Amino acid sequence: MESTRQAKIARLLQKELSEIFRKQTAKLRGVIVSVSAVRVSPDLSIARAYLSVFPSDKGQEVINEVNRSARTIRYELAQIVRYQLRKTPELSFYLDDSLDYIENIDNLLK
Repeated sequence: MESTRQAKIARLLQKELSEIFRKQTAKLRGVIVSVSAVRVSPDLSIARAYLSVFPSDKGQEVINEVNRSARTIRYELAQIVRYQLRKTPELSFYLDDSLDYIENIDNLLK
């Protein structure tokens, strides 16, 4: 069960990461990255961010690129949330393929 503090930090990180990715993906033509969820560990040291990528066929290469630049993204995030958090959690990014799963279920039902 997630504590209130974990939920607040997760919402803060999701909001700020979304803004960082919006600025970065403005440079990439035709790729949209959104942060669908953030889960924070109980000790607030690790945050797992789930990203939705459109178009979905570029999802894995975008996730690989984001994981390579995770330290830079963490630094940018730390600059934004430095007055709300003492320590910025370690970030790990995962592909959220729930939209593809829902689309597949819809196709099967038709």
